[in-house]
Amino acid sequence: MKHALAAMALSLAPYLAAAQACPDKNVNYWQAFPPGGESDISARHQQAVLKKKCPAIETIVQYKPGAGGALMWTTMNQLPADGLNVVGVNLPHIVFQPIEGTVQYKTEDVTPVFWFHYTPDALVVHEQGPVKTFADFLKTARADAGKFSLGGSGVNSANHAANERLNAAFNVKTNYIPFKGTGDMTTAVLGRQVDGAMTYTAFAINNKGRVRALAVAMDKRHPLLPDVPTFKELGVNWVDGAYRGVGLPKSASPETRKRVSDLWRTLNNEAEMKELAAKSGFELVNIGVEEMDAFMKDKARIYTDAARLLGLGKK
Repeated sequence: MKHALAAMALSLAPYLAAAQACPDKNVNYWQAFPPGGESDISARHQQAVLKKKCPAIETIVQYKPGAGGALMWTTMNQLPADGLNVVGVNLPHIVFQPIEGTVQYKTEDVTPVFWFHYTPDALVVHEQGPVKTFADFLKTARADAGKFSLGGSGVNSANHAANERLNAAFNVKTNYIPFKGTGDMTTAVLGRQVDGAMTYTAFAINNKGRVRALAVAMDKRHPLLPDVPTFKELGVNWVDGAYRGVGLPKSASPETRKRVSDLWRTLNNEAEMKELAAKSGFELVNIGVEEMDAFMKDKARIYTDAARLLGLGKK
């Protein structure tokens, strides 16, 4: 009888663990950017996977865009610290913006508990435009300095930093046009209100046939963009992009942080999430509370140095 009970307990363990991991109430998932961008796409993926894992729970995606995400991150510590109010957070944004000194929060005010994916930088133009290759881009950008316009998500964001890096690395001068988020930028790029965008591989993949990727910041070519060269192939050692994750109000207890971190790690490891991420051009990572301090210390050092080199620090 004892052995039978033990066997039954083992067989039920995965189901009990899953039940324990589910929130006891609906989750408010706060986004710092408008609908339609990579952060929103990620949230919708997680919403769908969480619904299958926890059928009784609704994930309510809410938006508070503004100032390249800073509006949300400035006010996130005013949310209830119950683990049911989760905030989308982005790197290098939460390091760059406080360095610039025009936002009302500090990097240490933001409490990430899990980083779930990474999107490499990508340079894109409109599919029907005259620029067909990276060489075309260089020729056009150098012919009339400051005229070639590239959209991006926010000021002092990953896109802004990548645009400055592009200018410095290839001796060009482009006109960076910041938008509230990738969703707004998409309308401008597709409507040819800007010449292109300094964005991410996910944008290039999700808009195939409408935009043309010219280069990606990866070690190797992206499998969904096999004809697009890497910046390394073009002579610049550039492998970088943006991280996306979830954070909680600073007053959240260690237990609450751990609970949310574990839940998002579980979502990230689901087969459906891996499939959705691959289709959208997201590179999954699993950086939870256990790895957070070391990861953030390393990234803060890297991005602080990058901000100084790119002129994004305080003047």
